[in-house]
Amino acid sequence: MKLTIERAALLRSLNHVQSVVERRNTIPILANVLLQSSDSGVKLTATDMDISIVETVASQIAAAGDTTAPAHTLYDIVRKLPEGAQVELDSNAEDGRLVLSSGRSRFVLASLPTADFPAMSDGNLPHSFLISAASLRALIDRTRFAISTEETRYYLNGIYIHATEANGAPVLRAVATDGHRLARVESPLPEGAGGMPGIIVPRKTVNELRKLIDECEGDVEVSLSETKIRFSFDGTVLSSKLIDGTFPDYEKVIPVGNDKLLEVDCHQLAAAVDRVATISTERSRSVKLIIAPSSLTLSASSPEAGSATEELEVSYDKEALEIGFNSRYLLDIAQQVEGETVQVLLADGASPTIVRDTADESALYVLMPMRV
Repeated sequence: MKLTIERAALLRSLNHVQSVVERRNTIPILANVLLQSSDSGVKLTATDMDISIVETVASQIAAAGDTTAPAHTLYDIVRKLPEGAQVELDSNAEDGRLVLSSGRSRFVLASLPTADFPAMSDGNLPHSFLISAASLRALIDRTRFAISTEETRYYLNGIYIHATEANGAPVLRAVATDGHRLARVESPLPEGAGGMPGIIVPRKTVNELRKLIDECEGDVEVSLSETKIRFSFDGTVLSSKLIDGTFPDYEKVIPVGNDKLLEVDCHQLAAAVDRVATISTERSRSVKLIIAPSSLTLSASSPEAGSATEELEVSYDKEALEIGFNSRYLLDIAQQVEGETVQVLLADGASPTIVRDTADESALYVLMPMRV
């Protein structure tokens, strides 16, 4: 294999594919990226056996062929080359090495046989639809903060995506929860997604996908079965296994009797919570909300740091109540709100609270209170 490629193009693709490669690998070939050159350019593939990324980049091919190279090392080398550089990759199957040349720099990297590189088979993916990258970004951004990191409840370690109805209209709904907070966001149901099964997309896949579609302006083709999912866009293909588990009935967690409505400027609330929480203990991060007609007082205290209070003007006309929240969870939700005003629907100081974005009815958040 022999080819020449622009540093910027190679760096961008290596940045995408090397991020799925685990830093510590018990299987040596999984630390490598597979490079395959043909008339269409060079194809880079990396996998951790659960996720695989394949990206094709235009390049000048002198001799077609394939090889493997240490993913992180290759990425670091290309990253440190000067901007605008041309990179030449040359490999000879006989000596098992990849030579990278650029200007006066020359690197010789050890290769592993391409035959050892695992072939990820997607199998049959009967459900397929197109969704705009902007819609996919919104679904991910507004839910992933609530994904659980508790490995024992593995079925919560991802975003649950399924087709359903909301107010009589078909929607694609994304839900994530860690037991302390829940995020539920919807977008119009894409054509072809109606018969899809409910699936749980793993946290690592969600994070890799979000990075990949950051610059994508068009549509993303989504193909899936009950066990696998594939995203295709702009010369990139991300394939992943799905979480084999049953997502809990999240509708039961969403309270229906919260009749006390508090409306407050979202930016003012977030800034006040952030300031007051400076005093709260690192472990609990708790902040108390004392709600009375037209006023909200936030307070926090700790034996080491002292105490803090801040008062905000709000729209509220029910009886006074006190409720405590984890400040970090409250801020996470506030960061997802696009409108100026946030609605907080309460029942009492010990019941789950609903938070809604006044500018976006498709998003709903549930926050469990805590003792303060």
